[in-house]
Amino acid sequence: MVIFPNAKLNLGLRILERLPSGYHALETIFLPIGLCDVIEIVPLSPSQTADEWLQNGIPIEGKKEENTVLRTLQLLREEGYALPPVSIELLKKIPFGAGLGGGSSDASFTLKALNDMFHLGLSTETMLSLIKRIGADCPFFIYNTPMLGEGIGERLTPLTLPKSIQKATVLLIKPPIFISTKEAYSAIKCHPEARNSLTTLLEKPLSEWSKLFINDFEEPLFAQHPRLKEIKEYLYALGADYASMSGSGSTLYGIFTQSIPSLDTALFSDCFVWQGTWQ
Repeated sequence: MVIFPNAKLNLGLRILERLPSGYHALETIFLPIGLCDVIEIVPLSPSQTADEWLQNGIPIEGKKEENTVLRTLQLLREEGYALPPVSIELLKKIPFGAGLGGGSSDASFTLKALNDMFHLGLSTETMLSLIKRIGADCPFFIYNTPMLGEGIGERLTPLTLPKSIQKATVLLIKPPIFISTKEAYSAIKCHPEARNSLTTLLEKPLSEWSKLFINDFEEPLFAQHPRLKEIKEYLYALGADYASMSGSGSTLYGIFTQSIPSLDTALFSDCFVWQGTWQ
């Protein structure tokens, strides 16, 4: 089976409070986009005693065992699902540590694929319960449609994209800046007054979004990494109707309802750049 786990963007990201668990309560809008990894899963013969793993494309930091695909496979086995050995090949096209949810998407799509391939009979509710143990963004990719995310991102409410952007083009620019979760949250401020605001903002005209939607990670991270702010300003200068950082970065994106002029390639020769549409 070949699957195509896609990336996501965050439209607005408000940090509401720090929870006793150490996580942060937040509100954000998750939007799936067409940038995809490619995963092939093939059952091995009964004589095989171990899984096979092959990874190509964009390098991923960390040990093989930490990959979300293999962690999902191991989680199912720990829960008592008798899965045979499998061969898994991952072609990584979504940048690592970019705020695009690539690892979470890989995990969720793998879970759905294994459920189908081996007739595990997992309900949506069971998959959600399992996959949130891999990562807070993972439940979104079980649905993979526009969603309001609350709690730590696992409480999801379906949304409809405004007609003004349904046919828009998305441009991503990710500089070679890695931002760890610890760094992202180290200087963050909580904004409890922002609770229950995003769905109302989604109804506002696209021309007003730049003044309304806020990613709370931008202010501290732009101060630490000025190039991020420069890229956001460049996207607006290029004609973006709205531009923002996705998640805790370091990807910046622009939403364009008109054609996108050619990029100054000299400025972004060291960056990952992608242009496409919603998933």
